[in-house]
Amino acid sequence: MSRKLFKFKGGVHPPEHKAESNKRPIHTAPLPPKLVIPLRQHIGNPAKPVVEVGDHVLKGQLIGAADGYISTAVHASSSGTVTAIGPALVPHISGLPDDCITIEVDGRDEWIARTPLDYRAMEPANLRMRLRDMGIAGLGGAVFPSAVKLDPGAAHHCPTLIINGGECEPWITCDDLLMRTRADGILQGVAIMRHLLGSTEVLVGIEDNKPEAIAAMRVAAAKMDFPVEVIAVPAHYPGGGAKQMIEVLTGKQVPSGKLSTDIGIQVFNVGTAYALARAVHHGEPLISRLVTVTGHVLRPQNFEVLFGTPLHWLIALAGERGGTTGVLMGGPMMGLPMPNLDVPVVKATNCILVKSAELFPPLPKALPCIRCTRCADACPAELQPQELFRFAKSGDFGRAQEYHLFDCIECGCCSYVCPSHIPLVDYYRYAKSEIWAREKEKRASDLARDRHEFRLFRLEREKKEKAEKLAAKAQAKRAEMATEPAAEGAASDTDAKKALIAAALARAQAKKAEVAPKNTDNLSPDTQHEIEKIEARRAKIRELARQPLSEDKS
Repeated sequence: MSRKLFKFKGGVHPPEHKAESNKRPIHTAPLPPKLVIPLRQHIGNPAKPVVEVGDHVLKGQLIGAADGYISTAVHASSSGTVTAIGPALVPHISGLPDDCITIEVDGRDEWIARTPLDYRAMEPANLRMRLRDMGIAGLGGAVFPSAVKLDPGAAHHCPTLIINGGECEPWITCDDLLMRTRADGILQGVAIMRHLLGSTEVLVGIEDNKPEAIAAMRVAAAKMDFPVEVIAVPAHYPGGGAKQMIEVLTGKQVPSGKLSTDIGIQVFNVGTAYALARAVHHGEPLISRLVTVTGHVLRPQNFEVLFGTPLHWLIALAGERGGTTGVLMGGPMMGLPMPNLDVPVVKATNCILVKSAELFPPLPKALPCIRCTRCADACPAELQPQELFRFAKSGDFGRAQEYHLFDCIECGCCSYVCPSHIPLVDYYRYAKSEIWAREKEKRASDLARDRHEFRLFRLEREKKEKAEKLAAKAQAKRAEMATEPAAEGAASDTDAKKALIAAALARAQAKKAEVAPKNTDNLSPDTQHEIEKIEARRAKIRELARQPLSEDKS
């Protein structure tokens, strides 16, 4: 009995353009002379470098350690010498540099020693940390650290595990070729995921325009010792999105602001499952992936590419042609234009789409919104794109959040159907980045205020503690004095004062007696005579001071 499938709202049917690149076998891209490996290839904190300039590294060696829970490591993609650590161009629409580690390869491609993991004998927490240190991250687009997604949390299990082989974006075929050629490895990775999540149901969703991949995955599923259901789903963009795949296969919707695990479901891309199997069964960290190079090239195809390989290197392998008008990393719906072809392949690079005027004619000039609501009809997240556009354009980001801006998956359906040719997704990305920037500033301001308030609290506390200590000391002194008789206490005070005065006078006299005249040697007769006269006057004064005063007689 076939599983009942459901439909998600909205979506579009753009031309697929899959046949251009899925007819050729996978080729391994040769080593470039230099690899530039960004430390930020995933959601969360960037990795911290653990090598120095001049170090010789081996293929698979850790060069950037994970920094925190939501982070993952990066590794050397080949053997060679570290020549630079610092800002370099990365594949981002801004064209801004980010911290990278540059390796000049030695051509030997020499591996580190690789040790498989016995995942069934390991504590789940230890296994997840090992996967984090092997750089495993989602290869379906979000690049979320897999160790975090493989933690079922307080529930200790996630009943349904979905493996996403949808690959709905036009032009991209890397997941299709991966499922055709490496289906056994994918399902080995699924077994590890199932072990960590405690899943009892495993569903593999593949769009029905990939019959070879569906057949290969079903053959591999039959070999497993647990049930795996491989399901062909209708090809409908963006059916390969995680939330859309969940709804199609189960009929459940992920609530706004919630995660799929909140409804007992976790979703992984087929590429992530394969990378997980290589890490556990072969001890290989994540240092490469399949990349589709297609569009305006002579030989569109899929390459196994080391991270850090420059885009122009792959375009040359696929056959560069004249008339190129730009390059996208990703597909035409969600891809990002690359400002420079020197930027490297990273974990998020699933496709390099070379554009031309024939394949991608320039869009007409954007016109004002006519409020036709076609964008709302096409939105798979059931949002109001025209309202989000209005708020983003006017800078009313608070209202944009009220209209669930962050539920937007940036699929591009709204822009695709817009008769005014408004680049709606660009406005949503701008609004999101502004909100993130303002929240970052607010967090910094809140932290500074909290530190200032704590400093004032600390100073007040220290002042109070000091006053309490002085008060306690005075109270103790008063209590000590109160234990002695009053008269005896008064006499004691008088005697103590007299003793102090007498001691001070004695010290002064002793100090005076110690003072000896200076420069008294070899005095002239006149000087000696003058001194004698002074001493005589001092003696007379002392004598007069000792005599009692005479009483007046009248």
